[in-house]
Amino acid sequence: MMRGSVGRFLAIAFAVGAVLGLGLSAQAQTKKFKIGVIFDLTGPLAGGGSELQYLGVKIMNDYFIKQGPIEGYTIEAVYADAQSKPDVAINEAVRLMEQEKVDMIAGIYSSAQCVPIAARVEQMKKFMWMTTCVSTGVVENKHYKYVFRPQASGQQYGQTTTDMVAQIAKSHFGKEPKDMRVAIIHEDGAYGVDVGKGNVAGAKKAGMNIVLDEGYSATAPDLSALVTKLKRARPDVVFHTGYNPDISLILRQAREQGFKTGGIIGQGAGYGVYEKLAESLGGHAEYFFNTDPVSIWIANPKAIDPSLQPLIKMVGEEFDKLKPGQTIRSAHVGIGASNMYVFFTKVLPVAIKKYGGVDAEALRKAALDVDIPEGGTMLGFGVKFAPPESPIAGQNERSYPVVIQYIGDKPYVVWPKSLAQRDVVLPWPAGMTYSNK
Repeated sequence: MMRGSVGRFLAIAFAVGAVLGLGLSAQAQTKKFKIGVIFDLTGPLAGGGSELQYLGVKIMNDYFIKQGPIEGYTIEAVYADAQSKPDVAINEAVRLMEQEKVDMIAGIYSSAQCVPIAARVEQMKKFMWMTTCVSTGVVENKHYKYVFRPQASGQQYGQTTTDMVAQIAKSHFGKEPKDMRVAIIHEDGAYGVDVGKGNVAGAKKAGMNIVLDEGYSATAPDLSALVTKLKRARPDVVFHTGYNPDISLILRQAREQGFKTGGIIGQGAGYGVYEKLAESLGGHAEYFFNTDPVSIWIANPKAIDPSLQPLIKMVGEEFDKLKPGQTIRSAHVGIGASNMYVFFTKVLPVAIKKYGGVDAEALRKAALDVDIPEGGTMLGFGVKFAPPESPIAGQNERSYPVVIQYIGDKPYVVWPKSLAQRDVVLPWPAGMTYSNK
């Protein structure tokens, strides 16, 4: 009897242990990494580029979700709509961290939202991966530990465009840089102010004559007074940083008032949404410019890691399914996709394997380990984040934008010269609505 009882006991214990073991095994196999993604899916910022950035991020998230677990962790993405309102964006970030229990915050289009969200994420000791917003002020002198941005910074945008104009002044305008009259206009949020600072710094460095430097509200119902100032200033070139519909409003009122100039050089956001820009100009945005990281579909394939080409093709095909009939695949889509790809391949697996998990500290250490050379991302640039002691801690120091020009409903890189696909068309040719020729 004793032996039978012991046998039955051992059998039951073995069965229970097996069940528990299976449960623990299943639990181990279903570890989850949860990403909270914030973009403006409604409101004016949605059409200014936020929705396109969201699509790029979502395409890459979905791709890795379908690939299966990364080092034993399944991926889950939770999406939130910031509604083009900073207060909503902050509330959504807090909700995602506190209620949804996400492991990190990603995305964010507007710099005006990035600035306060970054502070809140740091305070809560979570991890933030900024795919999109560009304001230098998000990271400058903050020394954040858990906030990282693979994206180029706003002041780089402003300095890139002014450098282009300064270097072609003599050959294209027949003027020395000091004789070039330039106007700088921008929306007055964190994004526009930061790019505008880059414009001012670049113009002063080149010795150009700044005839107007003014911000405006992106939600202003009337910008005719600003157009009047532009007319009086008579700039050879206008550097413009805006979203949409403010770009459309300025261009419409400039047309109505007969404003003429040598060229308007757009710097990200709404200028990267060709369909909207062309619509505001009557169907075509011929000879207009945009400044952004290079579109992954027009980057020189010989300058990019060959292993990335299938991913570039995949992103394009998925975008075409989601947005059929687009004249140009927006650079915004590629920016979102490329920056998330870097996270999934260079940060997350390293955090798990080398640093033991997916908490903010492990992700931070893995991000600081990233060392991607030039040509190692779909956007062409490399990735190396500034360390915590740097004034721009968390910023990718190898990122940069390019200037593209729309010609014949196609985007061409025109600056820097080392990446240019064709020469810059400046000043604008005679016959254009805004040309002063």
